[in-house]
Amino acid sequence: MMTVYLSHGLESGPGALKMQALKGIAEQLDDCEPVVMDYRGMDEPAQRLAHLQQALQKRGDDPSRCVMAGSSLGGWLSAAVSARTPVLGCFLLAPALGLPKYPETSPTIQARHTHIIHGWQDDVVPPGPVIERAQAQRLSLRMIDDDHRLHNSLETILVDFRRFLTLCATSERGAT
Repeated sequence: MMTVYLSHGLESGPGALKMQALKGIAEQLDDCEPVVMDYRGMDEPAQRLAHLQQALQKRGDDPSRCVMAGSSLGGWLSAAVSARTPVLGCFLLAPALGLPKYPETSPTIQARHTHIIHGWQDDVVPPGPVIERAQAQRLSLRMIDDDHRLHNSLETILVDFRRFLTLCATSERGAT
């Protein structure tokens, strides 16, 4: 069983368009369980990170069978968890990398598979630090003509997410 942790952004919630759309993709796959995190009421990145790590421990999921997926601050959380505990996959949408108020501005992603989607027009999280992290680690990166919310690219995101989860599931089954 592969578990997919979905982490929303700072001003978003578990019912947000992207989170629910990603959850829908994960639910369509066999042996895949989506877990939509709820960080409402937690403003500090470190507080959200501790909450995500506690959820992982409480559920008892094997990190090598987990995919961390998130948008903006949720993308940073996904990357930060992987930096502490290697995971099967990281699927990051406009991840909040390079922002000075975060505990670790550009965590080293430790995932067997990583895919990042970021908008050229993002005025919340500049593309530069995201491109630098992807280049430094030779990570899969799709730059698209969209803003931070990536709402104009939802179809592209969902196609990439389905392909990504299929890749992760295939490699996870091959490792067992």
